[in-house]
Amino acid sequence: MDTYEHVVQPKRDILLSDEFELKGNWGETIFKNDKPIILELGCGRGEYSVALAERFPENNYIGIDIKGSRMWQGATAAIEKGLDNVAFLRISIEHIEACFAQNEISEIWITFPDPQIKYRRRSKRLTHPEFISKYEKFLKPDGVIHLKTDSAFLHGFTLGVIELEGHQVLDSTHNVYTSRTDNELLMNIKTYYEQLFHSKGFPITYIKFRPKRK
Repeated sequence: MDTYEHVVQPKRDILLSDEFELKGNWGETIFKNDKPIILELGCGRGEYSVALAERFPENNYIGIDIKGSRMWQGATAAIEKGLDNVAFLRISIEHIEACFAQNEISEIWITFPDPQIKYRRRSKRLTHPEFISKYEKFLKPDGVIHLKTDSAFLHGFTLGVIELEGHQVLDSTHNVYTSRTDNELLMNIKTYYEQLFHSKGFPITYIKFRPKRK
């Protein structure tokens, strides 16, 4: 991972001191262009980030996760496919606001995150208001968030957060395989976990929403 130019692994103390040099400079420094930047949070093996980068060369993509062994697979695949519009950032997502500047990011994908069902850990859910507040600091005014999950619990929790916080739902379904069959993004790009859960009969849900600007 240390030898990959498209993989960034900042030290925790750099993030805590707000001295991360790529903050506000991803386009210029990593991608060498000013194309829209889209994040995948909890990217795991990077399947979604790599697949999106292949299909949409007009965008830049950054997969974010803390587990390097999984991320290595996506980072290696990007090299093998010759992709120059996808990068990977190894951090705890709790520190994400230290990595991106205001209006630097166009979209966020959250794909099959841990739903953190235990009540005492509700603030760890990636669609909890505390996390959405972090995302709002670097999302563009018209930026959107996508949540794709097998967890009916997380789907319902997120819809509740959206209603409570006044965010705008742009799309929502309890089963993409019965209601969004013409949507390439939702049907033809599958992570390891999506394939696993779908094979076991779990409905795959989806929400697209735009955070309310405070």
